[in-house]
Amino acid sequence: MRAVQITAYDGKPESLRVVELPLPVPTPGEVLIKVAASPINPSDLMFIRGLYGLKKPLPAIPGFEGSGTVMRSGGGFLGRMLVGKRVACHATDPKTVGGMWSEYLVAPAAACVPLKKNVDLEHAAMMLVNPFTAWALVDEAKRGRHRAIVQTAAASALGRMIVRLAKGAGIPVINIVRRPEQVALLRDLGAEHILNSNDTSFDDSLREHCRKLDATIAFDAVAGEMSARVLRAQPKGSRLIVYGALSLEAVQTEPGSLIFEGKRVEGFWLSAWLKKKSLLARGRIAGHVQKLLATGLKSEIRARYPLEDAARALREYAADMTSGKVLLVP
Repeated sequence: MRAVQITAYDGKPESLRVVELPLPVPTPGEVLIKVAASPINPSDLMFIRGLYGLKKPLPAIPGFEGSGTVMRSGGGFLGRMLVGKRVACHATDPKTVGGMWSEYLVAPAAACVPLKKNVDLEHAAMMLVNPFTAWALVDEAKRGRHRAIVQTAAASALGRMIVRLAKGAGIPVINIVRRPEQVALLRDLGAEHILNSNDTSFDDSLREHCRKLDATIAFDAVAGEMSARVLRAQPKGSRLIVYGALSLEAVQTEPGSLIFEGKRVEGFWLSAWLKKKSLLARGRIAGHVQKLLATGLKSEIRARYPLEDAARALREYAADMTSGKVLLVP
């Protein structure tokens, strides 16, 4: 089979290569998947830079999510049930040797989600990372009975999902973006509260919105200085959940916010969140997510590339993460 490999954790496109490898063989509890498509996500960029919470021995095959058809089972009830079925799959388990940027992948059967007939393989390839994260975060806001949400990187694919889900749940969202065109994009989506972090009045406007709407929970995909700016603006007792690090900088906080105002900074990692869910619970959430793939949890596709053009695809996606997903199609 053909697969994309990285030879160093340096994030450089030249460290990617397409190689021929033996077809992997599933063991008990695993399945062999013929990959249909796999997107490039911010988590993939972090992985190839060596900054993600998971490292695999080099050379390694990137790609944390994708879709395909189960060709063979290595044994076990669940694996046998999946043979011949179309699935969405994740490769975030440390035991998963390969990655989704390849023609075939061996993965735990439990890492696969059977697809409904009306879900196409390309959109299913983007079903797990962003939609599940958006679902989990908005669900956290609902469970905590928070009256409003603040989110950074609001124009991202995941940010737009949060806008739609929160609107459906009746929770106002204060959306933070960096460019005027992103403000227009969210306006077209129906978002009401949108702030440009490059405006001179940003911090005052953010504080005013947070106090007025009582935004006691925030979802931060940026980290760095932005974390401190958001936490500073929130009311006493607020929570800041960091789920990304687009700035590639350490989270900043002010001690006074934590000590005197009872505010908290937490982290969210989808892999850890999923491990806490039973197989039945994951299946139930997957059912909800699939129903929303064409509406609240939809992702726009802007380009498709073969594995041989992985380096070009990476450059295109990294240069603009707002305009739509870039898929690798073996």
